[in-house]
Formats: sequence, structure tokens, C-alpha cells
Amino acid sequence: MSSERSILSLLWQASEEDSQLRLQTIVRLRWLGVLGQLTAIAVVALLLHFRLPVGWCLFLIACSAWLNVFLAVRFPARHRLSSRLATVLLAYDIIQLAALLYFTGGVQNPFTMLLVVPVTVSAATLPPRHTIALALLAALATAVLLTTNFPLPWFSDRPLEHPLLYDFGMVTAVVSTMLFMALYARRLTRESKLMSAALTATELVLAREQKLHALDGLAAAAAHELGTPLSTIVLVTKEIQASIPHDSVLAEDIELLRQQALRCREILQKLTKHPTEQDPLHGNISLQEMLEEAAAPYMRDGKPIHIFVHPASGMATAMQDQPLAARRPGVLYGLGNLIENAVDFAQVRVDLTGEWDLTSISVTLSDDGPGFSPEIIDTLGEPYVTTRSAGGRKSESKAGGLGLGFFIAKTLLERSGARVSLENRQPPQSGAIVRLIWPREAYEAGAERSGPGTALPRPQFRPPVAEVYDR
Repeated sequence: MSSERSILSLLWQASEEDSQLRLQTIVRLRWLGVLGQLTAIAVVALLLHFRLPVGWCLFLIACSAWLNVFLAVRFPARHRLSSRLATVLLAYDIIQLAALLYFTGGVQNPFTMLLVVPVTVSAATLPPRHTIALALLAALATAVLLTTNFPLPWFSDRPLEHPLLYDFGMVTAVVSTMLFMALYARRLTRESKLMSAALTATELVLAREQKLHALDGLAAAAAHELGTPLSTIVLVTKEIQASIPHDSVLAEDIELLRQQALRCREILQKLTKHPTEQDPLHGNISLQEMLEEAAAPYMRDGKPIHIFVHPASGMATAMQDQPLAARRPGVLYGLGNLIENAVDFAQVRVDLTGEWDLTSISVTLSDDGPGFSPEIIDTLGEPYVTTRSAGGRKSESKAGGLGLGFFIAKTLLERSGARVSLENRQPPQSGAIVRLIWPREAYEAGAERSGPGTALPRPQFRPPVAEVYDR
């Protein structure tokens, strides 16, 4: 997991420092601005017959159009702008719009609110320091327009004059809107990046688990295929030993060859006994076996895990056979992560209970630790929300230290069809409770069956009674 964390940290730092703005985006926005500015000038000058410096206005609009042409020729359409160049282009948009407003009434012009747009674009695509610089530039331009500007185009016989207090309120509205839109866009962009990075971490974990899962099957297949030639080597070396004198110079070498072949065969036999061997029989896993396998890595952490597996109350005797599921690495990883957290925070014990009925499968994980903090219980499961500072003792070298551990576990379990809910024990008891509920058809999806409604036999299946593991 440390490698995934390093990759994600580098990706996150890069996304924070680099521009996310494409040339095509800023060019299209500027063309829309040019079209809107031309339309406004045409309406004011030709339809309303208001007096304004049309020449200067058209010159400023032409500058934006020629800048777009230059950018389209200089760079490919999908070119991603550097943060510095994107900031310069957005600063130009602010200055160009401020100049147009200067010739058309200053802050009395209702289009003054468009100064907010470049700052909002920057907040969504550029690092914070660039957005702050653009916001200061826009605020300065608005303040300048308050003090000096051409008259607002209006009827010559009844000129429109706003009180200074009204103009000051207009400046305040622009700055307030700019701050709100920038913060809002920045927050949305940050949450989107967090979710994207967290989902990337989930995909990395799932890919790693599936790779390990596939290696188990390959190991079992290799053991099966290599067993026969190794047995042949052992047999041939034994016959050679019997046919040569004991004092032969080759006797020692042949004995070494036979011992090494026996050692290889023993190693392959261990591989065939691996609990996650992927043959048709072991492709399925019962509810109890799933809980035991998920809890196995944490058996020696110093606290007992009590595993209870039983049918729900009211189940008919004939329907008490444990449901089978396909062995899914994502589910086992998610359960293991939750169990690890419970063991980390528990004071004395951890209880793991599995139940089933005709329609659903439920797994309840509870501990006697401090429980979930009220401040974060509603946000747990979102990326980068962590409880480690609340008393966890595990190393922060894992994704859990980033607040990704629970998110990854929850995401993998929900992909399997589970519904995850969190709660605390009722006082005077203390501790956290995590409850997983699968619809039965989702839980059993992909399980191999020997016939309609019948499960494949399981080797040495234990009845659903409480199992206590002292660690």
C-alpha cells in the first residue's frame, strides 16, 4: 500500500501545482465573450442609438479576436496551458473587459459582474496563489472603474446619474460575488480531485488483490503440472543410486539431486494446500470461511476475535445451510480492513457475527473501543476522512493514514452489493458497530453450484457455532 500512497501523493501534488485549463476551453470562452461584446455594442449603438466610443470598443474586441487566432495557430487545440500562461491570459481578459467598461460607464454598466468570470475559471483550474492574484487584479480594476470612466451610454435628454453610494455598493457586490464564486468553484474542484484520487487508490488496491488472487490459482496449477515430472526425477535418481557402487564419485551428486527434487515436491505440495487455491471446489466460500479468512491476518494482534455464524431466528431447519459466495478479493480486502480497524481501536475484544435468511446476508462487526467520533461518523466513508488521530495505534504508512482505508473498504464492499452502515453502541456500553447487509442474490452471485439450489460440498465443514480466537 505504501507504493500506492506514494503514487497518489505525487499525482495530487502535480494536480495542485499544474494548470487544468486547456487552450481549447479558454479560446472558446473568449470567442463567446467576443460575440457577446459585439452584440452588446451593436444593440447599444445601432438599435438604441446611444452615444459611445465605438472605435475604441471595436479595437478592444478585435484584440481579443486576434489573440484567439494567434493561440489557435501557435498551439494545438488540446494543448494544456501552463499555470503561468493561463494566468496571463485570464489577466488579459480582466483588463480587456475593464477597458470596455471604462468606455461604457464603469461600474454603472451592469456588465461589470462579468469581471467575476475569469476569477471563477481560475479557481476551478489553477493553483490558489494564481487565483488570488487574479482576484486582486479584478478588485483593483473595479475600484478604478468606480473613480474614473466615460459616461454610461444613455438618453441624451435625461442622463442617468447614480449616487456614489450606489456605485460603491456595486463594487461591493462584484467583490463579494467574486469571492463566493471562487471559493465555491475551488471547493467543488478540490472535492472532485479528492474523489478521483481516492477512486484511483481503490482501483490500485483491487488490481493488486486480484493479481494476488490470480497468482494463487497459477501456483496451484503449477504444482499440479510439475508434480509428475518431479516424481519421475525422484524415481529415476533412486534407480540410478541402486545401480551404481556406493563408493562412486557420482553417488553424492545423485543423492543431492534426489534430495532437491524431494524438496521441490514438498514445496509444491504446500502450494496445493494454500487456502485460496482456485479450483472449482475452492472457488466458493461459505460465510464462516469468509469471516475466518478475512480475520486470519489479525489473529495475533493481542485481542481475541469472536466469530459467530448462525441463521437468523425463525429460519426453517431445512434452510439452515450456510450460503455460498464466490471468493472475491475485493470483499475479503474490505472485510479485512474493517477488522483491522476494529482490532486497532478495541480495548479487549472484537465480535464478528454473520447471519442469513431467505432474502439477505448480514455481517456485524463490533468492538469495545471508544466508538466513532460524533463529528465524523456522518462523513466516514468519504475519502481523506480518518479516525487515526482519535487513538489508533497502527502505523501511518498505510492508506488508512491518508483516510483512504475505510473509503476503499466501503467502496469495494458496496461494489459487491453490500450496504454499509455505522453506529455506536448504546450507553453504558462503548464501542463501534459496522453492519454489512447483502441481498442474497448479490451475495451468491458467481458461486459455482452442483445443481439447482444445491451447493458444492465443503471439506470438513464446521457447524455454525461460536469460534473464539485468542491472539
